[in-house]
Amino acid sequence: MPLTLDPILRSAGIAPDSAQVIRHAYVKEHEDTGSSGIHADSTDDEIMAYTASQSSNTRKFPADPPRYWIVFIPDGGDRARLWSVVENRGEISNDGERRIFDLEISAHLADLRNRLVIGWRSPRTWRLTGPTAAGYPVLEIADAQPIPFPGFDRLVLDHEQLQAVMREHRYASWRTALSSVAGIYLITDTSDGRQYVGKADGAESIRQRWGAYATNGHGGNVELRNVDAASFRFSLLRVFDPATPTKVIDEAESHFKLALDSRKHGLNRN
Repeated sequence: MPLTLDPILRSAGIAPDSAQVIRHAYVKEHEDTGSSGIHADSTDDEIMAYTASQSSNTRKFPADPPRYWIVFIPDGGDRARLWSVVENRGEISNDGERRIFDLEISAHLADLRNRLVIGWRSPRTWRLTGPTAAGYPVLEIADAQPIPFPGFDRLVLDHEQLQAVMREHRYASWRTALSSVAGIYLITDTSDGRQYVGKADGAESIRQRWGAYATNGHGGNVELRNVDAASFRFSLLRVFDPATPTKVIDEAESHFKLALDSRKHGLNRN
């Protein structure tokens, strides 16, 4: 049985009856209204503004549209590629011809943006109810585009991002970089500002150490076991070649614990 959109929506926490699915067409200008359309090089802001503006005629667009709008763009022929899921926060203006909605990009299906392609059975139909679209076939889930590693001194991750870095193909270069260094890292509990200074030394790389945090949140540290990892922010204070003597790394760790006062006012116990 071919894969359809239905299980993908449900796995993302979207019930089909709480959604509508839109496939925009590429047009320079709409003949009926004279309003500008979108094209293959339109920016995200332009697509969002275009999506937010809908007809006041309730035969063309529902009077009470659902919470989630799953927006696709053309991908040639009967194919439609996911642009984004937006959350409808309500109508903000209506001049009798056009209604403007307050839309916000949702995190739902974020990992499938520009990757998920479905078959679109009726090229002349641009909007479907969620339950109808749920039965449409999934034609492709393309590989994610690689994300360039930003550099050790620019790396700041929350716990959810850290988990993605440790498991997703698009972050392969990040894992390679983190595997190549030992170092001193900082975990900040963003709920109260307390900090924890840790290290990766000897045979353990930053990737290995942070991989433990990605798995269980606390990395085996007693100090962090009773803290919600969802509020953690990870960054690097200093990196070392893996061949650096342990004593040098220990001295650097002690320096940062003192400088940041993480023993008295943070999460370090020693």
